[in-house]
Amino acid sequence: MEFQYKEHYDISDLLKIMRMLRSPDGCPWDKVQTHQSIRQNFIEETYEAIEAIDTDNYDLLKEELGDVLMQVVFHSIMEEEVGRFGFDDVCDDVCQKLIIRHPHVFSDIVADTPEEVLKNWDAIKMQTKSQKTVADSVDDVARSLPALMRAQKVQKRSSKSGMDFRSADDALVRLESEIEELKKADASDKDRLSDELGDILFSAVNVARLLKIDAEEALYRSTDKFSSRFRRLEELACERGIDMKEASDETLDMLWQEIK
Repeated sequence: MEFQYKEHYDISDLLKIMRMLRSPDGCPWDKVQTHQSIRQNFIEETYEAIEAIDTDNYDLLKEELGDVLMQVVFHSIMEEEVGRFGFDDVCDDVCQKLIIRHPHVFSDIVADTPEEVLKNWDAIKMQTKSQKTVADSVDDVARSLPALMRAQKVQKRSSKSGMDFRSADDALVRLESEIEELKKADASDKDRLSDELGDILFSAVNVARLLKIDAEEALYRSTDKFSSRFRRLEELACERGIDMKEASDETLDMLWQEIK
């Protein structure tokens, strides 16, 4: 397969490159990959793009978006090879979806606010996916999502049935109740402990949702905060000649409170 080197490449070139890499005479690694074998790569590339967004690194964002696009093309070429669909079909599908779900732009439906747009979007999505009940839309939430993100999407969709807490305070009462259940659980019953802890996490997500806080982002920021404080704690202990492994809980707590 001939290839023309250029100063600037476009999507047609990316498709040609991937077809070359997947060809019998192509790359020994690329040509043996499957959807399953590069599944994790797709996830990692997406998170690397998110990292570029979070750090306002737009040169890196350009690179990482390219890597995400390459994954889309990679999977599309695999399907093209077996005749199920190709990249053009992927593009057609998303274009059809955008047109159908934006009737306020491509038709005569009126939606003047973001809230009205989302309401229409959800209604159209249920219709096009043949979802007849709220439970159908709940089941449609991808199980592969990070657990906190999936929980929040499931709760948001199920709340449309009318089954929801009236306020974050009510959700907080349920969270406190779930914590009490964990305290009462038999410490030797790991399955029960796991269930109760899961209920606590799910309830905490409910509180976040009703406070209009993204639970996944909140935990992300708290983890970053802990990581930063822990580094400072270790440095402070070293400066004062404190062996953290030998120090008492009171000493470590004193250092931690000082850092906070």
